[in-house]
Amino acid sequence: MSAEPAFPGGVYALTPETADTARLLARVEAALAGGVAAVQYRDKSADVARRHEQVSELAALCRRFGVPLIVNDDLRLADLAGADGVHLGRDDASVREARIILGPKKFVGASCYQSLDLARAAQAAGADYVAFGSFFASPTKPAAPRASIDLLREAGPAIQVPIVAIGGITLANAPTLIDAGADGVALLSALFDAPDIRAAAAAFNQLFATESEQ
Repeated sequence: MSAEPAFPGGVYALTPETADTARLLARVEAALAGGVAAVQYRDKSADVARRHEQVSELAALCRRFGVPLIVNDDLRLADLAGADGVHLGRDDASVREARIILGPKKFVGASCYQSLDLARAAQAAGADYVAFGSFFASPTKPAAPRASIDLLREAGPAIQVPIVAIGGITLANAPTLIDAGADGVALLSALFDAPDIRAAAAAFNQLFATESEQ
């Protein structure tokens, strides 16, 4: 019996919300070419048809690169559109419910904000990775409460699944998070607002390569 896949560490790309599907695909392809390890589709719009189309197209694109596509918040969309998993916040479906619906071979991630207890609970419920944040001021969620770098150090011994850091992460501050124990960094603005998305992805990717060599 084959082992269940492990969620990859490294650069975790969070897609910008847009109605321009062709441009979205082109930007994500550039990020994939730069070496991102996973992609999360984020779209809070009420346009169900657009969201289904975009997830389906992105899932096919990510498969070409051997990279998982995760859907933010929407368990039903993740299931119907052939994504590789779902990322859940505190107001979404439970990790256990997602695992039942998606099965053992799809990824389930959980936002744990600034709480190690939430991370422990998510891990116990079967989450494949946990996310902490916001670590820095974020253009996407400027009012989000801050997580302490010490949280990553505390989580290391307690959490056996990959730990993703999120919130205002840049090339300048990412090494601090990686050194403190983050297995991955989730990026939106620092990646998709960059003048060269592929180069930005490669630069962040190099931070993890450097860490593994130390």
